[in-house]
Amino acid sequence: MQWNAPDIPDPARVHAQLIKSGSTGGAPTAAEARFYYNQLIALYSRSPSTIPDALRLFHRLPVSPNAASWTSAISALSSDPSSAASLFLSMLRRPCLPTQSTISALLKILSFSSLYLPLGLQLHSLSLKLSLSSLPFSGSALIGFYSKHRLPSDALKAFDEIPNPDEVCFAAVIVGLAQNHRPAQSLSLFHEMHAGGISSTIYSVSSAIRAAAESAALDQTRLIHAHTIVTGLNPNPIVGTALLDAYGKAGLVPDARQAFDELSCAGKANLVTWNALLSAYAQQGDATSAKQLFDEMFERNLAPDEYTFLAILTAYSNSGLVDETENWLNEMRTFYGVEPGIEHYSCLLGAMARAGRLDEAERFVLEMPFEPDAAVWRTLLSSCMVHSNADIGRRAAGRLLELDPQDDSAYVMLAKIYSFVGRKGEMAKMWTTMRDHGVRKEGGRSWIEVAGGVHVFVAGDRQHERSSEIYAKVRELEMETGKLGYVEKGGEGVWEHSERLAVAMWLISNGGGTTVDGQPALRVIKNLRICRDCHEFFKYVSRIIGRDIVVRDVNRYHRFEKGACSCKDCW
Repeated sequence: MQWNAPDIPDPARVHAQLIKSGSTGGAPTAAEARFYYNQLIALYSRSPSTIPDALRLFHRLPVSPNAASWTSAISALSSDPSSAASLFLSMLRRPCLPTQSTISALLKILSFSSLYLPLGLQLHSLSLKLSLSSLPFSGSALIGFYSKHRLPSDALKAFDEIPNPDEVCFAAVIVGLAQNHRPAQSLSLFHEMHAGGISSTIYSVSSAIRAAAESAALDQTRLIHAHTIVTGLNPNPIVGTALLDAYGKAGLVPDARQAFDELSCAGKANLVTWNALLSAYAQQGDATSAKQLFDEMFERNLAPDEYTFLAILTAYSNSGLVDETENWLNEMRTFYGVEPGIEHYSCLLGAMARAGRLDEAERFVLEMPFEPDAAVWRTLLSSCMVHSNADIGRRAAGRLLELDPQDDSAYVMLAKIYSFVGRKGEMAKMWTTMRDHGVRKEGGRSWIEVAGGVHVFVAGDRQHERSSEIYAKVRELEMETGKLGYVEKGGEGVWEHSERLAVAMWLISNGGGTTVDGQPALRVIKNLRICRDCHEFFKYVSRIIGRDIVVRDVNRYHRFEKGACSCKDCW
């Protein structure tokens, strides 16, 4: 009589039938029993409450465990890396070599803490000796391991060791590079995968979209969007949300809304999708649209989470609406039952600071129910720079340097505040102190996309092949803005700031092909906060060229239109 496991994957029932079969005439063979017991261990491992049962069963196997048995047991210890590693060492002492699955299972477990990086490196060495690291399954696990440990170069090396990478390997390295802020390499490998005829997956496509968004490559985003439609990967919640996020980060909220509507109509919009659209509105400071979307969520019985409220609070904060921001902060706990975190309180701080209520903002920081972190003090210091408040700025910078003596932003912003209020001696002392402490200012970089290519500039950059044309255009803009009344206050070097060079590059190239409201779009991405002089300069330039300039800096979006900015001069 042949023994058969029941169809229902209930480990207790499977286990009971297996035990019962041993006392009747239908006992399975040793090989069959091992297979069923391995399945049982895997089934018990699915629930935290039955993991102890999985391990007890493994240690009491009536047959010799094989590699699959060890792998199932190791996988059961996913929340206990030390025990998983100990079990793996026990396996190595037995006449049973690990397989790709064993290596992959342990690497995934060791990926969640930097404490286990050395052990992971040893596991990589072992996989090399066993000729497993070059196989797709274990190779992709190595890529994921290094990526999660913020070692993208090592992840790339692990990928290069695989002679015949499949779609899973490509997805792993594209995801890893995108997550570690290597957008150019991530996109390059995506195109290499596509050129090699290897199928895209929702993971490779969504990460390529995120890489394109980070590098401000809007044309690339649109190309990948078209690719998802041709390959049938969209509408998909993972791909669609990535597209929505990319268009939102490019300031193309109507395109983000369209991506959202496509998912919603297909019944595939989840809470993450709704939050992504809320964030798109929030980045623009569009509190009205954010509130309307939130009300629509509520009507559909979608329970908001902490990210929902972070988006709502950011929208009102970016709009400078202090009372409304405070009301939402209070309601998220009392009415919706969501406990606010420090990032939610930071939104109210930002609203107060933007409104120029700096004394109130400082008191709020000192009284809020969290220990202020660097981001909180940096927000206050940044607002002191906007409002030229040297006293509060000095205290905020001091707190920031207590947390991190090497924080260059504290020195730079406080020095600029002293410059704005005419305290040149204290400004010079600040720069000297910064130099004496060995702190170096982070270099400003700006990106702009022209005809599908991304051009990167740093201040005073003369390495570009069209450098002479770029600087000629900057000098032309200097003359034209001067005629309209613009006066440069930051000194001669400001004219060579990276964002100005990026704008000049766009103008001499006739703008590429992207559009905003039917006109060629001038979009700049900057890694730092746009300075006061460049901010004022772009207002005049928007009048001269007759179209909008969109700048995404480290703080928020700025849309310069007809001599005004959407941030209302507070960022």
